Amino acid sequence: MKRIFLFVLTNLAVLALLRVVLFIVENVFGVHLMQGGTGGLLVFAAIFGFGGSLISLALSKWTAKRMMGVRVIESPQSELERWLVGAVNRLAEQAHVGMPEVGIFEAEEMNAFATGARRNAALVAVSSGLLRNMSRTQVEAVLGHEITHVANGDMVTLALLQGVLNTFVIFLARIIGGIVDRAILRNDRQGSGIGFFLTTIVAQFVLGIVASVIVCWYSRRREFRADRGGADLTGTGNMIDALQMLKRSQGVPMPQQLQAFGINTGRSNGIMRLFMSHPPLDERIAALKT
Repeated sequence: MKRIFLFVLTNLAVLALLRVVLFIVENVFGVHLMQGGTGGLLVFAAIFGFGGSLISLALSKWTAKRMMGVRVIESPQSELERWLVGAVNRLAEQAHVGMPEVGIFEAEEMNAFATGARRNAALVAVSSGLLRNMSRTQVEAVLGHEITHVANGDMVTLALLQGVLNTFVIFLARIIGGIVDRAILRNDRQGSGIGFFLTTIVAQFVLGIVASVIVCWYSRRREFRADRGGADLTGTGNMIDALQMLKRSQGVPMPQQLQAFGINTGRSNGIMRLFMSHPPLDERIAALKT
């Protein structure tokens, strides 16, 4: 599932850790957190569900810089860097957002991404391969796409969506676990039995996959909106030219955890399309032509 991105992976890891902690607290120390019934369970699920998502959001810019080796341009050292910073500043003003940090990461693949917890304190980074292979009008279109992500608050919206889905995954998995443990396995003890524990793990895994499909569907929708925003900022023809150029990109792709942030991703067929964070480039180009 190559298109399950940073938020999903981080949230699953956080939720798995919290699930282990909860099991230890309840079964080793005998402390049951769900004495408040389904209302208490829902509150608990919301706290832990949104916790993982908001942690991911808060760390997104820091994580992206480390994973991609982004060199933030604090003082431009060349004419190209001055142009890049100026282009981002101009587009940010057009989109009415604060000036993002601007960075470059070394990669042969033509790619770029935007991330950050706040629309006025974001990071926009482009690959060295993109700067070498695209014309400046095409680079500006890519930057317009990324700035539109920032202006639309896509990172925050995605985090909130993930938080809502995490909440229901935790809530429903425990409800299903309780039903199986008591109604099917006939466990009459006051505490939770092994049936509850095992069923909850399985249910959380299955529901987590469903949640990932929903998140990826939303991510694909936001890419169409960002393409349209890039077209509005820099011209539809320039945006189409940039997307067509991305189809020629070669080199090592961005890490799987960050592919949802990038403008360019690989191809998937069959059921794996459900887990694509980006629509195919041909579909994105066709959407701009209509």
